[in-house]
Formats: sequence, C-alpha cells, structure tokens
Amino acid sequence: MCEKRVPRVLRFLLPALAALFLSACQQPLGSASQPGAGGLRDSTAPSGYGVVFLGPADCSSRGDVVREVSCRSEKAAARVLARYTGAPSEGPACPPSTDFVLHISQSSPSHEATVPGGYACMRTLESPHPGDPGQGGGPLTVVGDCVYNSRKGEVRETACDGSGEQPPEFEVGSAVKRRGLCPDTTDLFVQLGGDTPVGCARRV
Repeated sequence: MCEKRVPRVLRFLLPALAALFLSACQQPLGSASQPGAGGLRDSTAPSGYGVVFLGPADCSSRGDVVREVSCRSEKAAARVLARYTGAPSEGPACPPSTDFVLHISQSSPSHEATVPGGYACMRTLESPHPGDPGQGGGPLTVVGDCVYNSRKGEVRETACDGSGEQPPEFEVGSAVKRRGLCPDTTDLFVQLGGDTPVGCARRV
C-alpha cells in the first residue's frame, strides 16, 4: 500500500485551518444589532443602519434633509415614537405626545436600507415639546390644549400661557365619546379623534 506523505509545512497549517473553520461554523447567524419580529433594535447597536429607515425608537437629524442617526449623536434631534405605512389621514393616529409628523417617501436615503413609504410620529429630544398639553403645537389636539376661533366653524391651537401669536379663547378640559357626555359648563365642542373624539372646552 502506498503512503502519501504530507509536506512538513502542511502538517503545521492543517490543524490551524481546521480550528479556524470550526470556529467560523460555530458563529451565530444573527446578531444583537438585528431587530426581532416586531421588536426594537438593541440599545448598544448604532442607529441608522437597520432594516427599516426611521423605525420605532430610531432618531433623526435636524435640517431640510432628514437622516437617521445614532440617538447618542450630537446630530440627533428627534426620536420616532411610532412608524406607520400609508397616509396619516388613512392610518392610525400618532401618540398624544407627538411633537410633529414626518412624511417619508419611498425614495432611498443615503444608506442602503429598505424605505417603506408612510409617516413617523416624532418627539424632539429636547424641550420645548409643542405636542405637550397647552404648548400650542403638535399634530394633535389633546386635553389641556387651548384653542381660538380662526374662522367660523374652525378653531386652531395656541399656547395656553398667551405666548402664541393668538391669545387662547377656550381650553379643552375633557374628552368624551359623544357631545351628550360633556359637562353642562361646556362652551365649545372640539374634534379630537381617537376613541374619545369630542373635546369639551370652556372659555378662558
């Protein structure tokens, strides 16, 4: 029987290559930076390179061109509270603490991530928060907000402390499912949306 001789150099390389191959095979397929089904990205992973552009808990930059950045970056300006596809008028309402709504098109951002069109409900990382009750801004009117008559049959938000362009005329004291549930002291009904779409407002 013939015996094949292995060169001396290969005798030293083969065990090392085998160990390297075994180590590579034991490496997990996933990583902590990848979000699970319906889950959030791991807090230790840098934001901005996920599967979904500006997904929940991601942060955006300032400026006319919005980019996804790490929430620990000095460029971070706002955090995503919720992310939905479609138009805001057709989809779910944003959380009450939303400061502004960011409309996202399907055009690709600077990084190669999937960009489903839709809208993101954003909250600024620093105060003031226009979406908070009484601050006079934000995409939603909530309990504690103040409004004024902008024209017949239409009201708009303004700051309750009078610091806005228009002085407050009414303050939303409660929210109910229908007008008949408002207190007798109600002076104005304000459309809010959601499960309790009627705001009961009193003159201030």
